[in-house]
Amino acid sequence: MRLLIMGPPGAGKGTQAVRIAARLGIPTISTGDIFRSNITRGTALGIEVKRIIDAGDYVPDDVTEAIVADRLAEADCADGFLLDGFPRTTHQVEALERILGSHGLDAVLSLVVDLEPLVARMLRRAEIEKRPDDNETTIRHRMEVYTESTEPLLAHYRAAGLLVEVDGNGTMDEVTDRIAASLDAIKA
Repeated sequence: MRLLIMGPPGAGKGTQAVRIAARLGIPTISTGDIFRSNITRGTALGIEVKRIIDAGDYVPDDVTEAIVADRLAEADCADGFLLDGFPRTTHQVEALERILGSHGLDAVLSLVVDLEPLVARMLRRAEIEKRPDDNETTIRHRMEVYTESTEPLLAHYRAAGLLVEVDGNGTMDEVTDRIAASLDAIKA
C-alpha cells in the first residue's frame, strides 16, 4: 500500500507510522528522519538543511521534494511505503502526485485527536524531555499553524476520496487497531 499519515504535533504519527509500516511490511519514510540522518552524517544536504533549520526557516519545497523522490525510487518502496511528514504544502502535494504518477496514494490517514488532552500530553513530554521552549503558548501556536497549513491538504485528499480519518485518542494499541481496521476496509 502507498500511504500517507497526517496529524497534529504530538498525535503519535511517528509511533503509528512505524507500527503500521511494520504490520504491512513497507518502509516508513519520514522527511524529518532523512534530514536528521544527513545532518548527523555531515553530508552536503545535511550541512545545508542544518543551516536552514538553525536560521529558523523551513526546508524549501524543492529540496524536500527531491529527497522524497529519490527515496521513493529505492527498491524497498516498490511494494508500498508510508510517508510521515510529507507533503506539508499544496506545492508538495502536487509534486508527490507527479512523482507517483498514475498509481498515486492508496489512502491518507489523518489522526484526529482532541486538543486539550493533546496539549496536556505535549506539556508532559516537554517536561520529561526537558524542553523549556515547549510551553503551553508555543504548543497551542504550533497546533494553530498545523490546522491552518494542513486544512487545504486534508480538503484535497477528502475531495479525491483518499482521506481516512481515524480517532487518534486512546492508547497506542487502540489507535493502531483502529488504523488497521480502516486499512483492512480499504483493501477489502
